[in-house]
Amino acid sequence: MTTRGRQPSPCVRKCCLDGELCMGCGRLLDEILEWGRAPDARQREIIAAAARRRAERQSR
Repeated sequence: MTTRGRQPSPCVRKCCLDGELCMGCGRLLDEILEWGRAPDARQREIIAAAARRRAERQSR
């Protein structure tokens, strides 16, 4: 059994999906669904990927 992560959720309560991407937090739907059971290292990966997506979207 893996230990669940302790990272704070990146959810900003502005959920609006554009396909598989949440326009609020930048996570993909699969990442949102995985969050609660993901270990700490995976949660950090998700946070980093979401931040990259938000930054990319803002630079357009």
